[in-house]
Amino acid sequence: MNSSKYYDHNKTRSRTMSVLEANHIILKPHITEKTFEMVESGSRICFIVSNRATKPQIRQAISVLYNTQAGRINTARTLYGKKAFVVFESAAKAKDLATDIGML
Repeated sequence: MNSSKYYDHNKTRSRTMSVLEANHIILKPHITEKTFEMVESGSRICFIVSNRATKPQIRQAISVLYNTQAGRINTARTLYGKKAFVVFESAAKAKDLATDIGML
């Protein structure tokens, strides 16, 4: 029975994201003294993302743009827009990425 009345979520996950779509999701890194300390101590980087971006979309956009896997993602809506706090596996990976994007 091929015609199911339920939505298949796996179809949307298998689609790959283009660089243009990833640039519309991740707008820019958020650089302040507090986020600079988060990179050094907590292996976290803060990004300003699109207001409509979901956590799976943010995770996929990071892997497309920066060729690295994101761990946990926390989001918050602020006056600056929607922020995504991305936790990486190690502090070294976070520092390398922060150096590549010009935070350090």
